[in-house]
Amino acid sequence: MGMVKEDAILLAGVEDRIRRCLDKDVASSTAFLDARQRSLTERLCRSFPGLKYYFSGGYENAERTIGIFLPDYAEPGDLTPLTLLRITQNSNRELGHRDYLGSLTALGVKREMVGDILVHQDGADIIIKNEIANFLVNYYEKAGRVSLQGELLPIESIRIPEKRVEEKKDTVASLRLDNIISSAFSISRGRAAEAIHSGMVFINGLVCDKTDRLIKEGDKLVLRGQGKAILKSVGGPTRKDRIFIVIERYL
Repeated sequence: MGMVKEDAILLAGVEDRIRRCLDKDVASSTAFLDARQRSLTERLCRSFPGLKYYFSGGYENAERTIGIFLPDYAEPGDLTPLTLLRITQNSNRELGHRDYLGSLTALGVKREMVGDILVHQDGADIIIKNEIANFLVNYYEKAGRVSLQGELLPIESIRIPEKRVEEKKDTVASLRLDNIISSAFSISRGRAAEAIHSGMVFINGLVCDKTDRLIKEGDKLVLRGQGKAILKSVGGPTRKDRIFIVIERYL
């Protein structure tokens, strides 16, 4: 399967940032990456022996992250390209993720400049690139008809909502990836296989296109467009020689 145009453009931009770091001995960073883009970026990074890099989304287990490339003298934390934009609103209408993202893009903000949007009852914590921080705090005033107020805070001030999960108990013929994806997201094994072959499935943040990959207890799974899940526990065989599993799916 050849590389699609969007992926080629992404990787060309990432390579420019890497070479800037290596050639000029300065730190640099990418735009925000989704899980698939991060997987492609990590693969590219491994082709540069000695490259010092890491990924950050502002908090542990962030869905959208940036790649940060460091010269030899620098350490993680020396470069802080992310800012927290805390939004508060006093309307009776409770805004959702789509409301915030839609109003940001309507303002001309590119999706790649915005990380996770963590929605709270009184507003949202939005992780953004430093380059757009001053613009947003001055001009991001509405989401639809709802008035907003924003303030810039250190990324360490982020409020992480309590995760909502659903526990599912099931049995599978084996711990193959297609079986687990089918169970976790309540789709047929055929649809699970199609998603895997299409590069839409991630294991612990890395894309996997092999349906027969064996999943182990604790592995984190993402199906693009459907969410994420964890294989919480693996039990013994049933009387019909199937394997008992417990899956925790994020809602």
